[in-house]
Amino acid sequence: MTRFIAAALLAAACIAGNAAAQTCNDCGTVQSMRYVEEKGKGSGLGLVGGAVVGGVLGHQIGSGRGNTVATIAGAGAGAYAGNQVEKNVNKKTYWAVAIRMDNGNTRNFTYSSKPTVHEGERVKLVDGGKRLALLAN
Repeated sequence: MTRFIAAALLAAACIAGNAAAQTCNDCGTVQSMRYVEEKGKGSGLGLVGGAVVGGVLGHQIGSGRGNTVATIAGAGAGAYAGNQVEKNVNKKTYWAVAIRMDNGNTRNFTYSSKPTVHEGERVKLVDGGKRLALLAN
């Protein structure tokens, strides 16, 4: 009987030890992943540069009043185009990933390239969340 109790206590200790070993502070489930494109902002440099180039090109057209109108129109069109090009160059793209941690908190991360995990998968944060490691369910 004493051996049976000792064996039961040993088994209970092993089960409790395994449960404690399975607790992971850096583990969770991927809740969402989305691709984000943020429009860039113009600093005015593209606007001014485009206006100058457009004005110079517009000035090459016609003579007299037609030349003045073409210069002004070229400057306006160039300013608009230059501003749009600058915004496009400055746009930011990234992957936003939300992970529901085992402790109940939700943590959000951003990655420059698409992570190899998918929504609903269990992951472990590596290097403070710089990388995600897939865990077996």
